[in-house]
Amino acid sequence: MKRSALLLAPALLLAACTGTEEVIPGPRVVLLVDGGATLRTLAPNDGLNPAPISDDASVALPPASVPAVSVDTLPTGLQVALTARDRVEARGASLAPGTAFAAPTFTPVCFTQVALSAARNRVLALSACDNGPQQLALYGETGTLIWTALLPTFLPPSPGPDTPPIRLAVTQVNGVDVGVVARPRVGGGSEVVRVAVTTAGNATAEASAPLPTAAIRDLAPYGADIVAATDSGLQKLRATGEPDATTALGAFGKTRYDRVWSAVASSRSLLMAWPSDLGNGVAQPLRVWDGAATNAATVASFTELRDVTVTLDGVLYVLTRTTLSSYDTVYGLTQGNWRARPLLSGLNEARAVTWLLPPAVTPAP
Repeated sequence: MKRSALLLAPALLLAACTGTEEVIPGPRVVLLVDGGATLRTLAPNDGLNPAPISDDASVALPPASVPAVSVDTLPTGLQVALTARDRVEARGASLAPGTAFAAPTFTPVCFTQVALSAARNRVLALSACDNGPQQLALYGETGTLIWTALLPTFLPPSPGPDTPPIRLAVTQVNGVDVGVVARPRVGGGSEVVRVAVTTAGNATAEASAPLPTAAIRDLAPYGADIVAATDSGLQKLRATGEPDATTALGAFGKTRYDRVWSAVASSRSLLMAWPSDLGNGVAQPLRVWDGAATNAATVASFTELRDVTVTLDGVLYVLTRTTLSSYDTVYGLTQGNWRARPLLSGLNEARAVTWLLPPAVTPAP
């Protein structure tokens, strides 16, 4: 089975140096658990074989950073961006406190959500302190602050079981970084705000007036586009920010989806979507599409799904509130055999999952 050349190359180099065939460990999995208070890492080998899990460790986050929002892989694969309440920082395989991203120009800072670009070289963070304005900070992959933006006044509707959430996305349009924020709107549906620098060199971006739209449940970058999860399927956003029904992705049908994720793995651009269980406890199918098949494939059904991630060699990790499991997208999309493997159970309020490449191995002389 062909796997990513990026992961195979170190093994080949090491074998050439030592004269033996040695196996380099696969990517490590990084979890954000305990309601955003703890980072946890483990090495589940290749995620496909029933070998024991190893290198299981956890690190408690400082109280000022809790609850953390998300943990996401940065472009090198050797670090993750941890978005905590008071900062964004890069951490390596040890999960020790790492290099803080530049502080935004606004205070106080209360990060509540983050989104990465398709290439993972842009990190867009939303700050929303109690009774304060919503503000954005856009970072480059090394933690440099590219711009900040003050969003138009937000009048949240009364919360309800069907109220759309706040969601973010970031992409580039003609070389310009563009942030998109979808927010619930009084009277129903959502509103979209687009944010970008209008004058080259400015460190402050301009936000558009909110544009009313149909309900947007989630956003994800997909190539140069942004895909919205809506009540009638997955649709790409227009340049103005609203979902475009004419671009609906037929492979997912016209049913409602509440979460959508994207990934590039094993030379495929993958799109994954899940309809929320809406609190009724009925497991809902997670579907994966490779951009070419007529219909998205169903991996399995889940309740309380929190996050998914896909490694470069195509292993899909699915995190629910209490469990972690893995699936093989390479076999799954070609043969229908997802090689399901339960990894962890009994997790406490799990929030996010991502991966790290193993540190470089130096062969013995």
